Amino acid sequence: MSKTINLIKSKKFKLAVLVALVFLFFLSVGFLSPVNRGNEKIVKIEKGWGSREVAEELKDEQLIKSKWLFVFFVWVRGYNKHLQAGEYLLNPKMDLFEIGRMISRGEVAPNYVKITIPEGWTNRQIEERLISSGVLEQGSKLPQEKEGYLFPDTYYFERNSSIDAIAKKMSDNFIKRISEGISENLLIDSSMKLPNAVIMASILEKEVKSDEDRAIVSGIFWKRIEDNYPLESCATIAYILGLDKKQYSYEDTRVKSPYNTYINIGLPPAPIDNPGLSAIKAALNPQYTEYNFFLSAPDGRTIFSKTLDEHNMNKLKYLK
Repeated sequence: MSKTINLIKSKKFKLAVLVALVFLFFLSVGFLSPVNRGNEKIVKIEKGWGSREVAEELKDEQLIKSKWLFVFFVWVRGYNKHLQAGEYLLNPKMDLFEIGRMISRGEVAPNYVKITIPEGWTNRQIEERLISSGVLEQGSKLPQEKEGYLFPDTYYFERNSSIDAIAKKMSDNFIKRISEGISENLLIDSSMKLPNAVIMASILEKEVKSDEDRAIVSGIFWKRIEDNYPLESCATIAYILGLDKKQYSYEDTRVKSPYNTYINIGLPPAPIDNPGLSAIKAALNPQYTEYNFFLSAPDGRTIFSKTLDEHNMNKLKYLK
């Protein structure tokens, strides 16, 4: 009887050990795998840092999942004696093996420049910043067809980069941020296609600032399109003239251009800037209200009105 009991206990123990090993295996694989979220960044490793300090920095920068596993990994591989100081360009898609190997070999980042591209910037504005920062050569032009799809964000660009490399990096980030930030259900349920939503978002980006107001203005604009009524967006006039004004003249609104939403029905042929995620969400998810008109007051508030008479009174009140 005792032998049978001991045999059962032995089997239970072996099973428990096996389960524990399987659990530890999947746990370690999970922590070893890349973080896979966020953007690449420059990480500075100071002289004299050991594996613990390096691990803490990487964890703070959200490039690894576990400090202790990184310390253990570099110890097992013998990297802990060869961790080198310097600035490293690291990507959340890298796993512990790649990061540890890079730092132990001293594969420091080349001459990179940190560039922040604000939401709503045009290709021309992006070009000017990249040229002045030494990333692009004088006279470089970003592809016009990429306008709207160069995602506004903070980037690390190598000096004297090619225009194709810049455009690819920013447009790849657009795809990544859309897939991360906008649910598939919203894209499916929305009655509009993403290219049209991006065009609308580029207008919303210039017209209003708050998320709540953008959703309402999005509803106003889509309703105008449904009613075959011109959008009459001042943002499109600013894009055509290359000039921002508090209020545009009648002559300004008559300028001949396919981007002029005062004389043309529907959306412009392409985006007028590179919108951020908030504006794209508002374009895809409009809020329909009783409002039909709006204007931006000098203090930044959006003033809505239901009738044209009320709108004209608001213009006299806020814009004169």
